[in-house]
Formats: sequence, structure tokens, C-alpha cells
Amino acid sequence: MKIYKTRLGALGVLVASLALVTSACGGSSSGGASGGSGGSGGDISVTFLPKNLGNPYFDTSDKGGKTAVGEFGGTFKEVGPDQASPDAQVPFINTAAQQGTKALVVSANDPKAIGSALNQARQAGTKVVTFDSDVEPQYRDLFVNQATAEGIAKVQVDMAAKLTGDTGEIAILSAAANATNQNAWIKLMKADLAKDHPNLKLVDVVYGNDDDQTSFDKTAALLQAHPDLKGIVSPTTVGIAAAARYLSTSDAKGKVALTGLGTPNQMREYVKDGTVQQFAQWNPEDLGYHAAYAAKALVDGDITGKEGDTFKAGKLGEYKVGADGTVLLGDPYVFDKSNIDKFKF
Repeated sequence: MKIYKTRLGALGVLVASLALVTSACGGSSSGGASGGSGGSGGDISVTFLPKNLGNPYFDTSDKGGKTAVGEFGGTFKEVGPDQASPDAQVPFINTAAQQGTKALVVSANDPKAIGSALNQARQAGTKVVTFDSDVEPQYRDLFVNQATAEGIAKVQVDMAAKLTGDTGEIAILSAAANATNQNAWIKLMKADLAKDHPNLKLVDVVYGNDDDQTSFDKTAALLQAHPDLKGIVSPTTVGIAAAARYLSTSDAKGKVALTGLGTPNQMREYVKDGTVQQFAQWNPEDLGYHAAYAAKALVDGDITGKEGDTFKAGKLGEYKVGADGTVLLGDPYVFDKSNIDKFKF
């Protein structure tokens, strides 16, 4: 398993640009590196299906996937819906299977809604890797988890406690109500708050559906509904950026703490102007890169997804499959004014 220190070292050499999305509901494809495949990867077609297109987080993760596919000489394609709704991914899964795609890498909008389509794709010979947000295990071959749900939940509660003095009212601005990862983190955050932070009261959970304007409006509504609010936790890159944009020009700036999961490029201006003190994130580019190599290992037959399987994920090194066909990327990292300029993603 990749150790935490090594992964943080890789963060320091991230490139700055995000992948450009050229079509709101179509996809883009590119061939692998010129000069042949390098191993058996030359005929491996890998389609990335994020929750929705136009999301900077998935632009970055899919960029990592494209880099990996290029390294092993496969063919990369990105497709996805405009909106992150439960069944919006189904037609893209069906099309990928009909086109004979060797591997499908999916961040699921719902743990069950796309299950039947995924299993039909698997029956047609497509290997299915989930990343970022999982489906139920019977619907995929492998899940590449960005970090443990417990670790992600804890770092967010710890930041909220630090920023609020561990007392007062807080709220959560989440993504879609059906998002698997969001709901798992929120459940664990609630348990952590109840056990270890009795004076920090969660008064509301609202959903911005990973849409900038909806998240912006939900932030305004939270502040109006809860005038004594001391903090907002947003475990979604779209949500935290939209909330920061609202707070940065409101009377609540400096009074209501905002934290959660974001990317340095999105949050830099808000950290520097004092709207946000700290937030956390893993490296989404590494996550996509890792998921692409996991897909290759499945297609090549190097692994089946069973516990104990091992494979090499390019520059990230060797990883081991854990229980329930899950591979762990690493631990979340906290960004603040002292370190944010070291990172460009």
C-alpha cells in the first residue's frame, strides 16, 4: 500500500492546468502515446464517467486518468451528463458497453440506480472501476477510494471544531442527496460530533446538487435561517467554492467559518482574503491516474478485484486490494495560507 509521506511528495509536482470539457453531454477521446503500446495496454479503451461534466474536481481527476492511459498506450474517452442526478449516467454506461469499451471508470451519482446498467456492461465484457463515489460492491469490479470515509469525516469535523472553538451551531452544505460518498461522510461526521464534540451542534444539512448557483443560494438561505450559525462544512468542491464566493462579499465574512473539501486553485483567493482559514482534499489527479491503472490491471488479468491482489499504478507505486474490492489512495491533506501556494490543482 502506498504510504502517506510518499503520496504527499507527489503532490508537490502537480501541473496547474485543468482538463477542458468540450461538450456538455458528449465526450472527448484521445489515443495513447505514439510508438506502440508498451505491454498489453495498446488495445485498452478506457472511458471515464464522472458525476457530471464541467466540474473542476472531475476535470482534474479525469486529466490524471488521461495521463495514465497515455502512459500505457491505451485510448482515453470522457463522457458524462450535465447534471449529477441518480440515473443520468445510465445511457452513457449503455453506450460504452455497446461500443465494446474495455474498462469503464465511474464516479457514481447513486449506489443503486446505475447498478443494473453496470452489470449489463460487465456481462458484455467491460471491466468496471468506481472511484470517488462507489456503487454497491456487486455492481463493479473494484473501487478506488480517495481516503477512508472515517478519515475524511474526521478531518472535516476537526477543522470545524478548531475554527469555531468547538462550540456553537454549524451546518453542512452537501452535493446531491443521493451521493454515496457524501452521505457516508455526513453519517460519520454526525457520529463524531455526538461522541466527541457535544457543544458543537449540527443544525441543518442542505444540498446544492454540485451546482454552483444552487450551492451559492443554499449558503445564503442557511445564513438567513440560522442567524447564530458559526460554521459551514461543505464536503464538495463545488459547494465550498460557491459558499466561499457568497461569504467573501457578505457581512458573515470572518464571522462564519467555512471549511470542507476543496482544491487549491478554487480556494486560493478565499484563503488569501481571509474568507476561509483551512480546508482539506486529496489529490484528485492522482485519484484518476490510479483508477486508470487499476482498470488496466483488471483488463490485463493481473488482478480480479479480490482482497490481497496487488498491482502497480505507474508512478504512484504498488497497491494492494483490501476488503470488498477496495483500494485506498491515501489520507486527506489540510491546506491553509502557509502551504496553499505550493499546490497547483
